Amino acid sequence: MMNRRSFLRHAAAAAASLPLVGMPTRHLVAANEPLFRISLAQWSLHRTLFGRQLDNLDFARTARQDYGLDAVEYVNVFFFDKATDTTYLAEMKNRADGEGVQSLLIMCDREGNLGASDEAMRTQAIENHHKWVEAAAFLGCHAIRVNAQSDSSLSYDEQMRLAADGLRRLTEYGAEHEISVIVENHGGLSSNGAWLAGVMAQVDHPGCGTLPDFGNFRLGADEWYDRYQGVEELMPYAKAVSAKSNVFDADGDETQTDYVRMMRLVLDAGYRGYVGIEYEGQELSEPEGIRATKALLERVRTALQEEYGEG
Repeated sequence: MMNRRSFLRHAAAAAASLPLVGMPTRHLVAANEPLFRISLAQWSLHRTLFGRQLDNLDFARTARQDYGLDAVEYVNVFFFDKATDTTYLAEMKNRADGEGVQSLLIMCDREGNLGASDEAMRTQAIENHHKWVEAAAFLGCHAIRVNAQSDSSLSYDEQMRLAADGLRRLTEYGAEHEISVIVENHGGLSSNGAWLAGVMAQVDHPGCGTLPDFGNFRLGADEWYDRYQGVEELMPYAKAVSAKSNVFDADGDETQTDYVRMMRLVLDAGYRGYVGIEYEGQELSEPEGIRATKALLERVRTALQEEYGEG
């Protein structure tokens, strides 16, 4: 009899043979590749970017030349006024293409609450994201990452209903451009894995999914959702994964997250896409933190390669 992990691997292999209707697959790793590949989330360099020590246009080159990575995840705040500037976007694309770097997604913030209780405000938030859908398509991305925020004074179920409404409507627009809309656990109820999984079930669209983040499970000042439970709940809907890191010990392990345990949850769900480095710590510099996270992911991948019998 197969154990649970073996069963999930066989089920994932069977599912992989079926057509992914309505689901962009440009972010997926080929069958003969390692278990997963590693990308760089732009937020890992947010202090450098905000301090103007690095220009957004040079991010793809930095990912390739400084860290040896071939895929990136942008954050809209670093080119917030350029979403409709096709000349600027063309330069971003040309520089990424010139480095052999794949643009995976745009993380979108500051565009309103997709689960706003006011109908007009919810509609405005949806429309505010349209330009990022179009920008993502222009750059060759597969998705935009959004937030599932609502009114915290409302009930659990009402916030779920409103967030699902906003996400469904935005996802339908994204589908017209072959861009998925994915949600990160990113504060408030979205950091409750069961709630966000429930939102996904209500949206019920192949173009809408999740971006499980290893660390963003803070519900309040002193309240945390179990990160392993949360990732397991979100992985069935995952179209990207964020390897959040903060502090490393002398052995190079992340002190807040057991990466082996976490990556087993990711792989057991059948996910074989990119895993994004998102260093957010203070003890190491941003370049040191990125390299430490990359080294840890590579070490974990090597350790799990034989166990999963791939690559």
